[in-house]
Amino acid sequence: MNKAQLIEEVAKKTCTKKEAQEAVESVFDIIRGSLKKKDDVAISGFGTFRVKQTKARQGRNPKTGETIQIPAKKKVAFRAAKDLKNAVL
Repeated sequence: MNKAQLIEEVAKKTCTKKEAQEAVESVFDIIRGSLKKKDDVAISGFGTFRVKQTKARQGRNPKTGETIQIPAKKKVAFRAAKDLKNAVL
């Protein structure tokens, strides 16, 4: 399911397509803003979004086999809630 399909499904269940688009965009903006401030976003029964810091490490260039330094970086991690896992599995 992509973003447009998500908006369609929300519109079918609740309101007009324009209102659904605004609602979906607002939710994404709020999640994005919270993660930018390094706050966790926990949605009960769904899961938790969190920003994780990876350490710098050494890797290999697969083409040349040369050792390279991979810099530290931030990444977004999602941990599914137990209810979501049970619904999917």
